[in-house]
Amino acid sequence: MTTDRAKADVTKPRLLVLTSMFPRWRDDTEPGFVFELCRRLAARFDVRVLAPHAPGAAMDELMDGVEVVRYRYAPQRLETLAYGGGIVPKLRKRPLKWLLVPLLLVAQYRAIRRELRRWRPAVVHAHWIVPQGILAALSIGRGKRAALAITSHGTDLFAFNSAPMRRIKRRVLNKAAVVTVVSEALREAAAGLGVDTDKIHVAPMGVDLQSRFTPDRRIERSASELLFVGRIAPSKGLNVLLDAMPGILASRPDVSLTIAGFGPEESALRAQATRLGVAEKVAFIGAIQQSALPDLYRRAAVFIAPYVRTASGEQEGFGLTIVEAIGCGCPVVSTDMPGLRDIFGAHAGHMVEPGSANALAAVVMRLLDDPVVARQRAEEQRRRIVAKFDWIVVTERYADWIGHVIST
Repeated sequence: MTTDRAKADVTKPRLLVLTSMFPRWRDDTEPGFVFELCRRLAARFDVRVLAPHAPGAAMDELMDGVEVVRYRYAPQRLETLAYGGGIVPKLRKRPLKWLLVPLLLVAQYRAIRRELRRWRPAVVHAHWIVPQGILAALSIGRGKRAALAITSHGTDLFAFNSAPMRRIKRRVLNKAAVVTVVSEALREAAAGLGVDTDKIHVAPMGVDLQSRFTPDRRIERSASELLFVGRIAPSKGLNVLLDAMPGILASRPDVSLTIAGFGPEESALRAQATRLGVAEKVAFIGAIQQSALPDLYRRAAVFIAPYVRTASGEQEGFGLTIVEAIGCGCPVVSTDMPGLRDIFGAHAGHMVEPGSANALAAVVMRLLDDPVVARQRAEEQRRRIVAKFDWIVVTERYADWIGHVIST
């Protein structure tokens, strides 16, 4: 990797990106939005990503112009805290994994300090306040060795709401030169902590709506396949969707549900499907490579995002898979969550009450019974979202904010 590092463009400002979610290898099944933003920002910045190591991943590599450095935090076979469904759901499902948390935090803190000392970035961009933003703020300290930018994706603002954690989040966010959030609901949550509103900007992660997530008329859209894509975690509300299936099947026995994703709730959901007598109609197909996702969206009759707010406050910050589905011309049903309203705006006819299986079933049936209108509506939504959520637009916003931080 020393050869690749030597090739870095020293004329570009250095941007150190911190994340706990990043592709472990090319065409990984992990969500790729942080990588997509980084590789586009590489046109204007010398980008280096710092992420946790995982079994099978390289310690450092160059991915499409982005330098990736992974830090070790445990023996390789035990490096299972990050990836594979998210840290917080794993901790709730398997409390013994809390033993890995101090190791991860210490390793990340030391890695950040090392990069600040040796690489000297102009800006540190932390994705998620907890833990990346906190550790970045501690690492930078009072010396102002780099400017700090923080992006919140949802859980870090909606959850972790004890009084001490609220104080910590407020101090960390106020220390940042710029704070970006992926939805208007998160902007309100950040402002509610007492963060300076002048530094908070709304900018979701993007979707490639020009070449990847596009309609393809060569692929026949199903009349009966329902689709969910995402982490299998409590905030995704898949238990509610399964509860809706008996009612849907009573009227439309030809309907099936495809669940693409992975996470700690899968075994419980499989058991629920069996109890409800719908297991033969529900296919858990596991993690899907990013390159294979568009065809799933193009084939499905309806994409369903049944998100809920958990007892701990965890909820969806922004529905990126909803934008992907709309991009492919797929009709969408979602629950009416604050983080999703930016997508639908005034066109919220297919948003239903969170947690209501009956309401979800009713709207799904309406779309299945009138597929022509459903697809026309999806086409209208696609035209509207391109100007807001395509990566070209999103990258320009982030590049301008980071560039402004450097110039000041």
